[in-house]
Amino acid sequence: MSCYVAFDVETPNRMNNRMSAIGIAVVEDGRIAEEVYSLVDPESGFDPFNVWLTGISEELVCGAPTFPELWARIEPLMCRGILTAHNAVFDLGVLKRCLQGYGIRWKRSVPYLCTVQMGRRLLPNMSRRLDVLCSHYGIELQHHHAGSDSRACAQILLRYLEGGADPEQFIRSYALESTV
Repeated sequence: MSCYVAFDVETPNRMNNRMSAIGIAVVEDGRIAEEVYSLVDPESGFDPFNVWLTGISEELVCGAPTFPELWARIEPLMCRGILTAHNAVFDLGVLKRCLQGYGIRWKRSVPYLCTVQMGRRLLPNMSRRLDVLCSHYGIELQHHHAGSDSRACAQILLRYLEGGADPEQFIRSYALESTV
């Protein structure tokens, strides 16, 4: 079985080019083997809506690592397997803009799975919203908390795999560097 790195990010504002939190849940051998959660100092302003949605404010991230500081710690985890997220294009887009914004070169592209896209094929008559899927599978969720959301994503992936889903047919590639 492959290794999957389920991750979720929270953002401080509608620009979606910085993180205020990240959660990572590594799936190996059919179980969650490791988890990491961290607040992130986005070094940018917070929109009231994002503070309301996530509960993360400028005061809360005071003293938290910046993205480059945190990246040094989480990059080995992010390399361990296939990146997986619920609505992956959003989370990958934020990751891409953080890497580019701080001038961090990582990979040209990464393989990824999206549990929303998988759900469209595996559960065609059901909403793919994270809270709905968690309720369906009996998964505990503190929605819009990156640690809880990444764990929920990992658990949903495990339920899909236990149900016989072949992840190979869902793997896509996401470009992290511009080809222009």
